[in-house]
Amino acid sequence: MIPADQQIVQFSWVVNDIDEAAARWHRTTGVGPFLVGRHLTLIDPKHRGRPQVTDFSIAVAQAGPIQIELVQQHDDSPSCYRDTMAAGAEGLHHVAFIAQDYDAALAFYTDQGFAVASEGRFGEVRFCYVDTAPALGHMVEILEDKPAIHAFFAAVVRAAEQWDRNPDTAVRDM
Repeated sequence: MIPADQQIVQFSWVVNDIDEAAARWHRTTGVGPFLVGRHLTLIDPKHRGRPQVTDFSIAVAQAGPIQIELVQQHDDSPSCYRDTMAAGAEGLHHVAFIAQDYDAALAFYTDQGFAVASEGRFGEVRFCYVDTAPALGHMVEILEDKPAIHAFFAAVVRAAEQWDRNPDTAVRDM
């Protein structure tokens, strides 16, 4: 079972154009800066249990206690993003949390019959997307509790705290 104090740390949307969507989010909500990572590489990526490389980029920004993530898929490969969002569509894709016990958190969902849509590693950090769309309308991302994921989230928080709110710097590469 997931601990009672488990907290969602991120909401993520699939978008068509990462730069346009980040600028739109900033104009509409004031959130920023969005830090953009382009054409990311994962270690041992799988989609539905099969090896699968997907060309994608992300933009992340901090909005109070929650990180906002925007994801753009650049290719037509099968992916957890296309599982819930057809090419050309935009919408909420997942909520994420950091699991102190990754395997137990994953078992919590798979024991309920939810499938692992995607998995791999960002450096040393394991992650997976669990396809909870039938129950929630979106996926759940589980991030392994490692120093690297905390460092990444802290860097996004620091960028927001140090930002001068200049719209010209609201979207920038990591």
